[in-house]
Amino acid sequence: MNFRKLLIPALAVCAALTLAPRFFSRAASARSVDGEPFGEIDAFLEREMGRLNVTGAALVIVEGDEIVHLRGFGEARPGGEAPTPQTPFVIGSLTKSFTALAIMQLVEAGQVELDTPVQHYLPWFRVADPQASAQITVRHLLNQTSGLPQLPGMIGLTNFSSRPDEVERQVRDLSTLEISRPPGAKFEYCNVNFNILGLVIEAVSGETYAGYIQQHIFDPLGMSHSYTSQAAARDDNLAIGSRYWFSLPVAEHNLPLVSGSLPSGQLIVSAEDMGRYLIAHLNGGRLGDARILSAQGVDELHRPTAEVSAMSMSMGHYAMGWFVEKRGETTLLTHPGTVPDFFAFMALAPEKNRGLALLINANHLILDKLPFTDMGFGAALRMAGETPPSTRWYGIVPWALRGLLLIPVLQMAGVAYTLRQIRRWRQEPNRRPSGARKWSLHFLLPLIPNLALIALPVSLLASGLLGMMRLFMPDFTWISLICGGFAAVWALVRSGLVIATLRHPRVSHAPAQEFGSD
Repeated sequence: MNFRKLLIPALAVCAALTLAPRFFSRAASARSVDGEPFGEIDAFLEREMGRLNVTGAALVIVEGDEIVHLRGFGEARPGGEAPTPQTPFVIGSLTKSFTALAIMQLVEAGQVELDTPVQHYLPWFRVADPQASAQITVRHLLNQTSGLPQLPGMIGLTNFSSRPDEVERQVRDLSTLEISRPPGAKFEYCNVNFNILGLVIEAVSGETYAGYIQQHIFDPLGMSHSYTSQAAARDDNLAIGSRYWFSLPVAEHNLPLVSGSLPSGQLIVSAEDMGRYLIAHLNGGRLGDARILSAQGVDELHRPTAEVSAMSMSMGHYAMGWFVEKRGETTLLTHPGTVPDFFAFMALAPEKNRGLALLINANHLILDKLPFTDMGFGAALRMAGETPPSTRWYGIVPWALRGLLLIPVLQMAGVAYTLRQIRRWRQEPNRRPSGARKWSLHFLLPLIPNLALIALPVSLLASGLLGMMRLFMPDFTWISLICGGFAAVWALVRSGLVIATLRHPRVSHAPAQEFGSD
């Protein structure tokens, strides 16, 4: 077996994966409910969806107190039509802004105070540090400055328990958690912050979180295609989500939602209903005759508070369920939302009195953090009249996902090459390497890629993120587990074979001296 025989089929597979969406997915159809001139945004989204193999999407743009543009792209479900304005999508962490709004409603009703410790409303609330437990306030949770680390919120996304008290059970488990910094010191994004706020809403209002959101936000705003229950949304033609495997979206018909994270990321909303919600935010808490919050309350929700930074670079600020940053000459309030099979993005440009939401029924963690989020920003900046930066290089992301398939192929090629080399050494002992070159080039150096592959699953297991990665990056995770496990076995086998073969010295071919008499 030689390397070319393995490589050529691998490249053929990658090429097939590249071309498959062109043959098996429908062209991105689109339906507009108006004649407003948003062609540039639509064309941008169609182009990006084609590059990234997006199954379907719904877009809403609002201006002032009106929905001015609604459009569906691709398919709401395999073989189906484009999403309609009423098609429900899972909106992920866009949910946090709903939870923050609910808290602010209770503040204005005199039932919650932002700077009061959480223990006032949930006396049983604890983290490992008793002093920190007593210091964490409602405002800290809203601004993501409680000191709670990101990891527990990520691990919680793998808990599919349907117990009615699952949110409380997970929050009670924080009693042994060491927080990462003092309350109020610094921003750190953590889903648990908003799950705790969901419990505060329940404790203060006497209603379930789901019931409160329905009665105090969905109903007043006329959001008749929005849900806190996956079963109810399915009865209303919930879009079918997809997870990407090596850049190809695969429909997930039965993937449940995580009820234990409902207040932080599991609401289900249609594009039209997101438009109604964004109008209320742009208009000081009012939609038509309905008022869900005062203008001062909305301002408090949107006020940039906690600085967000990455690698010592400022990335804007976090308000209450909204990121706030300057892009060009425009201040944008945004938030992405992600679950394993859906992505969402919302943005407000208050200075332009416009907002939008983009809902996508497919996801992958790499696509989520790079192209999808930038797709949302690209649409938002165009909406605000800005020229967004080029995102052409994101076209390499699908290729990177397809390239994962080369890892096992290269492993097999390495095995074939090693076995062939060892056989040659045994058949022709004079060709065996000697000296330092023997151990550095033929023993230690080949261990490096194997150790790197072994490190991937080990790090996932050690971090506790294996379950989450299996949901959000299934292709990468399974390649890591399979190839890492194989690398561990092969590293031992190869080392044994090489040592057994090279421990014998090279055979000398010097002519033997003859003894005899004349």
